[in-house]
Amino acid sequence: MSAPSHERRRFQRIPFEAEVELRQDQACWTVRLHDLSLKGLLVSRPESWPAADAAPLQACLRLGAEVEVRMLVTLAHQKDGLLGLQCREIDLDSITHLRRLIELNLGSSELLERELGALVQG
Repeated sequence: MSAPSHERRRFQRIPFEAEVELRQDQACWTVRLHDLSLKGLLVSRPESWPAADAAPLQACLRLGAEVEVRMLVTLAHQKDGLLGLQCREIDLDSITHLRRLIELNLGSSELLERELGALVQG
């Protein structure tokens, strides 16, 4: 029997409320962020969402006037009006901001190092 999903999860989800801009070709949606991890984002599904589209999206989370996390994501799952987006590419500045945000919310640099180790191994 397989382990429950919360036991298989290697990355802590950090609840965080913010707006995320998703772009795909000429389409653009502003969605609510529910939580994030080093591996991706969980956001609200916009009403005009193309349900079967598997093309990559650009995600932008603004943390301040000059601080943003940008990543290339793909749709991992959708359920109950939420989209699970998996990070495929992220630049150095963005991962630095994301790492600091997660470290502050985890309250432990040891937990963060374990997550980063899982990210590198995965």
